[in-house]
Amino acid sequence: MRISFVVPTRNSGRTLETCLRSLRSQTHDDVEIVVVDNASTDHTVDIARRHADRLATCTRERSAQRNEGTAYSTGDVVVFVDSDMVVEPHVATQVKETFDAEPGLGALVIPERSFGEGFLARCRVLEKDLYVGDVDVEAPRAFRRPVIEALGGWDESLCAGEDWDLAERAVAAGVGVGRVPGWIWHDEGRIRLRVTFAKKRYYGHWVDRYLRAESGRSRRRFARTSLLRRPARLARHPLLALGMVGLKGVEVAGLVLGMRDSRRGVPQPGAVS
Repeated sequence: MRISFVVPTRNSGRTLETCLRSLRSQTHDDVEIVVVDNASTDHTVDIARRHADRLATCTRERSAQRNEGTAYSTGDVVVFVDSDMVVEPHVATQVKETFDAEPGLGALVIPERSFGEGFLARCRVLEKDLYVGDVDVEAPRAFRRPVIEALGGWDESLCAGEDWDLAERAVAAGVGVGRVPGWIWHDEGRIRLRVTFAKKRYYGHWVDRYLRAESGRSRRRFARTSLLRRPARLARHPLLALGMVGLKGVEVAGLVLGMRDSRRGVPQPGAVS
């Protein structure tokens, strides 16, 4: 079974080398790496040429990049990984073994945790830990090729909520969704509130489209109720919990402003790297 990893990039020079090295270090013996770049102006493309099996270009947002990567890939399974993620070495093997053991499954969740620099990154680590196992937050990243093709791939009109949209379409189509025990680690770097606010405002336009089109369950995803389901964990880390609340407040403010802009017809700001 060939496992194809599809990695969309745009000015990903800070994190891409580590990401691709983690994919190249998989214990599974048949791994393909496909990088799809969106007009990077840093050394992203040079890094991709050194480590990827295939390099494609797509000057549209990440959902289109993922679809392009699926078309370029040749694997029996397609796994979608962001360029700021590190994949544990046994994940591809676990994907193969899980699909082999359970033929009825068509997609798999690879649980995610975070790491980074500084206090706000530690707050994010706590937040991501609270999301593990929450079906309203987690979404599958690994798909059998016939499944992702039958679903029509990613909705290219979305660049936020697109993973939940794909998950919801998969469940509606009767696709079985499982999970693997390995982890993906998201490199948060050093979180800066101004950049975080700008990113969420940018994503707010797509969030508005997603919420208008989808169900009440989609709205519950944004409520993040899992943050309150483990009060003992929050009580053990009161400073991190307080910082997490502040960080989420900045993100919500950015999203709300972006959604308001979308409904008022305000032009969407440029992407924030």
